[in-house]
Amino acid sequence: MLARDIMTKTVTTVRPDTPLVDAIGCLVDARVSGLPVLDAAGTLVGVLTEGDLLRRVETGTETTRPGWLDILLGPGRTARDYVHSHGRLVADVMTTPVVTITADTTLADAVKLMEKRHIKRLPVLDGGALVGLVSRSDIVRALGRAMRAEDAPQPGPPPTDDEIRDALLTELANVRWANAHNAHVRVEDGVVTLEGVIFTESVRPAIRVAAQDIRGVRAVDDQMIWLEPVTGTTLMA
Repeated sequence: MLARDIMTKTVTTVRPDTPLVDAIGCLVDARVSGLPVLDAAGTLVGVLTEGDLLRRVETGTETTRPGWLDILLGPGRTARDYVHSHGRLVADVMTTPVVTITADTTLADAVKLMEKRHIKRLPVLDGGALVGLVSRSDIVRALGRAMRAEDAPQPGPPPTDDEIRDALLTELANVRWANAHNAHVRVEDGVVTLEGVIFTESVRPAIRVAAQDIRGVRAVDDQMIWLEPVTGTTLMA
């Protein structure tokens, strides 16, 4: 899945010289948490986000520090904070530089970038021009579509019990936590029964999820026993 497959193509934007109060109105009216900022030539120069508006003198939330820390940080930092909390134009408070992606960026890479940079949206550029925006909500919508597609009836006969069992054993053989269990699998009429021993209790829901994800599974019966490796204490679900 690529950015072009899920991005929002109609994007509300503002200019650096847009009055901040008008930009706030755009955020509220469009029901978004961030707005790309384009200059007169249409070049992306920043992003205005809700986070940029948290520290404001109007709401009494501007940044305050002990005097000694202001001296340590120097006048440059305190002056920038003042502009951010008192500025009346988008240019005064917008986030720069902007982290961007292209329409061909994979969704996996986009998510990694969001997590690494702690951001909620990624403007999508094509030849320097803004063509869309990928936000967390776009990713959530894509997830919903993918899950509905997986849950839709599939053509052909349903898998047999043996096919379900083989699929689950194959999945369990490929996971990294495979050495934390000695589970045994039985399948009858689409009901998966899990028996055997697990050595880490957190593995129990992981095996259950692996079984539930397999097409044709109607229910999962967990009869596995947890064995505490040090004391030998045992516990069933």
